Amino acid sequence: MRHGEPDGAGRMIGHGDPPATPAGIAACIAAAASLTPVAIVASDLARAHACANAIGGPHGLAAGRDARWRELNFGDWDGRHPRDLDPDALARFWADPDGAPPPGGERWSALVERVGAAIPALVDGTLVVTHAGAIRAALAVSCGFDARQTWTFALPYAGIVTLRLWPDTPPVAQIVRLA
Repeated sequence: MRHGEPDGAGRMIGHGDPPATPAGIAACIAAAASLTPVAIVASDLARAHACANAIGGPHGLAAGRDARWRELNFGDWDGRHPRDLDPDALARFWADPDGAPPPGGERWSALVERVGAAIPALVDGTLVVTHAGAIRAALAVSCGFDARQTWTFALPYAGIVTLRLWPDTPPVAQIVRLA
């Protein structure tokens, strides 16, 4: 699940840590109402962890924190609006996030590597509350998508992607739900 809308939505928010808005937290609670997680793991960033704890409360679950589920580090772009960035540099990043990372930021492959390392630690029925980039990285690892393929669908705030993963196999998954 992607965290709820944060303060400063619309900006390049990576490792910066603006909180989720009350409406963003409420949207996550509503979106997760039909879920029955056995465990909840969240990025260690407040905007994800607050949403995860709000979802877990009615289930008696406290969210674990795992920094591997953090958003891509946008470096010098963090907290800035895309319209304020060099349009050519931004276009190069969107076209090739591994070859043209944000200045001082993280390459796509590094995000994919750390999220890929976090996936095997999940038990069946775990809800992960994280960020759009980390969800896209999980899809790259689990479904074999390249960076451009992960951008073919929207991941709105409080959006849910449900994956069915098969353990003890090469990375393989099925998208069961996209809401």
